[in-house]
Parts: sequence; C-alpha cells; structure tokens
Amino acid sequence: MTDLAHIRNFAIIAHIDHGKSTLADRLIQICGGLSDREMKEQVLDSMDIERERGITIKAQTVRLMYQAKDGETYQLNLMDTPGHVDFAYEVSRSLSACEGSLLVVDATQGVEAQTLANVYLAIENDHEIITVLNKIDLPAAEPDRIKQQIEDVIGLDASHALPISAKTGRGVDAVLDALVTRLPAPKGRADQPLSALLVDSWYDSYLGVMILVRVYDGVLRKGMKVRMMSTGSIHQIDQVGVFTPKITKVDQLGPGEVGYITASIKTVADTNVGDTITEERRPTAAPLPGFKPSVPVVFCSLFPSDAADFEDLRESLAKLRLNDSSFQYEPENSAALGFGFRCGFLGLLHLEIVQERLEREFDLDLITTAPSVVYRMTLTDGTVKELHNPADMPEPTQVRTIEEPWIKATIMVPDEYLGSVLSLCTERRGTQVELTYAGGRAMAVYRLPLNEVVFDFYDRLKSITRGYASFDYEMADYAESDLVKVSILVNQEPVDALAFVCHRGHSETRGRDVCQRLKDLIPRQMFKIPIQAAIGGKVVARETISAMRKDVTAKCYGGDVTRKRKLLEKQKAGKKRMRQFGKVEIPQSAFIAALKMGDQ
Repeated sequence: MTDLAHIRNFAIIAHIDHGKSTLADRLIQICGGLSDREMKEQVLDSMDIERERGITIKAQTVRLMYQAKDGETYQLNLMDTPGHVDFAYEVSRSLSACEGSLLVVDATQGVEAQTLANVYLAIENDHEIITVLNKIDLPAAEPDRIKQQIEDVIGLDASHALPISAKTGRGVDAVLDALVTRLPAPKGRADQPLSALLVDSWYDSYLGVMILVRVYDGVLRKGMKVRMMSTGSIHQIDQVGVFTPKITKVDQLGPGEVGYITASIKTVADTNVGDTITEERRPTAAPLPGFKPSVPVVFCSLFPSDAADFEDLRESLAKLRLNDSSFQYEPENSAALGFGFRCGFLGLLHLEIVQERLEREFDLDLITTAPSVVYRMTLTDGTVKELHNPADMPEPTQVRTIEEPWIKATIMVPDEYLGSVLSLCTERRGTQVELTYAGGRAMAVYRLPLNEVVFDFYDRLKSITRGYASFDYEMADYAESDLVKVSILVNQEPVDALAFVCHRGHSETRGRDVCQRLKDLIPRQMFKIPIQAAIGGKVVARETISAMRKDVTAKCYGGDVTRKRKLLEKQKAGKKRMRQFGKVEIPQSAFIAALKMGDQ
C-alpha cells in the first residue's frame, strides 16, 4: 500500500481546446504509462466521436508513477475532464474525488467563460490550484498579458504560473514537480471502516458494470462483500484494479487511491453515482457527501424513420444509458410520427452527441423534433404539473400561470463585438446582471430564458463575434412568463408534432415561419388547403396552398355562357365536398424539414 504522503490526486481543468487532453498525453508519456509505440494523440479520448470532434465527453482517469527529484516515487492519479458546459456534470464529479487541480489556460486566448466556471467548481471543492500557461510555442502567445488577466478576472496569483507547450513537451517536467511539491496529500486511515466514493460507472461487455471509486478510509480488497449505502444492495468484489491507462489488476486499494472495481453487477442503474461504498460487516457511520443528481434541461423526441425499427431504438437507448447516466428517456407516441421516445439532455451538444452515437453505433435512422425545455404549470385547481411536451398542454382556461426555466449566462467577448452581443441578449428577452472589463475583454452576465437559448443562440453568438465569444451558463430558477402554446392546423386539423410553446411576443413571427415553411413542403391537392397557426381559438398566421385545377370548360365550344357557368358551379361544389372529407397526408419528408431547427 502506498504511503499517503506519496499520493497526489488531481484533475486537469480548462476551457474547450486549451490543451487538457494533450497535456495528459505528455504526462503519461513522461511517467512511462505507455511506451512510445502505444502512444497516440489524445490517448484518453477513447470514443471515436471524441477523437473526430477533438473534444472530451467522458472524464477519464489514469494512475502514473513518478520518480521525483528527491528520489522518492510518487503515485499520481490524474483525471482528464471535459471542457464543454454540457458536460460540467462530469467535471464536478471528477473534482470531488481530487485534492488539487491543474488549471490550463491557452497563452494565446486567455481566460474564457468555461475557464471561470471550472475554476469556481474547483474552489468550491477546496482545491489547491496550479496555473499552467499552455501553447507558449505559438507566435501569438502573450504569457505576461494572460498572467495579468488571470489575476484580474479570476483573482488567482499567477506569478508562479508554469509556461509550457503540451504539444512539444516543453516545460512539462516542471508541472510534475509542482504537482508533487505544491499539491496536498490525501487524508485517510487504513484501519478505519471502509468508506469509498462511487465517482463513475459504465458498462463493459466482458466484465459487466465497472465502477470508478476513490477510497477515503479503509481498504478495498478482492473478495470483500460491500454495500452501496443509498440502495442497500450487497455485492462481492470480483476484481480490483487501476488504469495506467491500460487496465491493470491490483490486490487492494488503500486510502487516497483511485481505481476501479467489478462485482458482477448487471445494470448501471444499480450503481448511483455519488454513492458511498462500505464494507457489509463493518460499515462506516455516515455516508460521504455525494453529488447533486444531473437534471436534464433540454428535451426532444426521437422517432425511428421506419416504424419497424422501434424495438431496435428501445434497445439502443437502453445500451447507451448504461454508459451515460445523465441521459434520460421515456416512451411516447405521436399521431404523425408513430412511436418514439421523449429524451432529456444536459444541453444541445449532449443531444447532438447522443443522436450521433445512436446513428453511428446502432445504425439507426432517426427523426428528431425541435428541442424544448420543461415548463412548470399551475392549474386553476391549484395542482402544479411539469410540461415536457407542448402537445400535452391543457386548454388555456385551465392554466393559471406558466413558469419557464431561466439561466445565468456568462459571456466573455472582445470589446469591438460587445454591442452586437448585448443586442442579441436583449432580443432574446435577457436582462443584464453585470458588465465588467478586464484586459481588453468584456464579461457580460445575463439572465436569459432557457427556451430562447436552446434554439440557435450559441450559433448566432459565434457568428456575430466571428467565433471570439465564449459562453457558459448555469441554471438559475423558474420565473412566471407570458407563454402560449401555438398549434399548427392543416386543413382545420391540428398537427400535434408541430405544436410549440413560446413567448406571446414572438408567437406571431414563429407561427408565420412554420406556416410559410409548410406551404412549400406540403404537395398541392385538388382542393385548397389552409395552413394556420393558432393560440387557443385565435388564428395568428395563415398561408393557403392553392388547388390544382382541371379545365372543365374545355369541351364547351360556343353557345350560351350559362353552359360554362353550370360546369364551373358543379366543379366548385365538388371541391367544397372534397375539402370537407379530404384528408391531407403530410409526407414524412415535410415533417422532417419543418422540424429542422437550423432554419429557425
């Protein structure tokens, strides 16, 4: 068992693309975790989709052995975390299992929104923070200016910030020395009852459920019977090991160590992330403080393009849920699209990743409805209900108030683009909380309604600032708002899959958009088709698809005009009857095109 004084647990935190995974690669290489032949770029990003997009989705952990200058050998437990706001949940879990953090800041771009958010998470967990300036080999690097910026914006002393280049490996030795000398050793006692934190769990097709644990007190051994404190379930440990980053079996895990265990658990649902694991015979007195469960904020429905694939979709979602505990789903059906699932995600990127994994790993062809958020309704009889799907909204007369979720958004942007960012936020019903300047950049904090952000806020923000703005948000609260459900009627029949909830001020323009789009998408019939957007009984927008006409008067040569009129009246009556009984089939392709949010 390693002496506690020789263990260091740390996470690498940073904004997107500031070089966390590359720094992790260099640390693994220097400590000899993998040979040069086994090394590849971003070795910890194991999913194909992570490697293609160059982002980290799942936090990964590695144990490295480092020979320090004083001749002692230290055990370093490294956690590489994601940078995107949608995966902040992964970051918070990793941080609670560590005592220190490496804060990586890009020496060309400086402090960004996600840098701030992750630093605050680390400070909340009482971490010792080592600042690292990455990419100093680039011609555009300005280490002195960025150091000043770190002090002004975050308030951390940056005089000891380490200049490195994770890509070339320059200065990375100094990072390892700083980890050993500046980070605190973990606390804990081996003779106490076992107390271990369940940091993460995922499904392995050979070993069943693998559980990542951080031991605080006691010792975890193979063959031990352990109890999960929140569920009360008891399991016998089959295997104990660590990642170096290869899976390596060990005899036991002592206090302060991070590793994995397997115990023939069949489903990930039996392992709650944030739970405390203790020995059955000699349990610990109180559970460790866990994590807040992840709360999905964006919802959308997934339907298979071919109804016969429904069972495949159900199985695929169940398998995906095994490796991603923050993703939730429940079955639903729609008159237009058949059977599908209503799914909850932590954000739009999370939605995109899950959708891509379903299509890629399980070979499914999916239709995705426009994303929406959860509204809270108070009905006239006093009951409070959550509204996940706009189609389920009751009549306006039954609803007393509707509340919508609001977020606190932090936007960091260079001065010259500030005006357009402020007008974008105001246009999206935002209210300004504060505006501060530091080192030629503005930091705007806004309260924004989440349903205005889920559509295309991020894309618009990036395009008006030429990609220079960075954006981070956290859920604030629910607030009452003047929200209405806009129904879309085709030939006086409501189409539930196209209904949406929005603010009354935007209902007319959004309704008109959908009507205009459907006018181009629905094929013409022998009769006139009205397409309407309505709030309750009031129509706010309308488009009409004109009828195809047959020339019934073609066979009339000469004679009285009444002959022609008679034929036209007959045709008119026929069209009226057709419109009364005619059904408008909306083709699948029209639905998919109408639901595409990119055109909003």
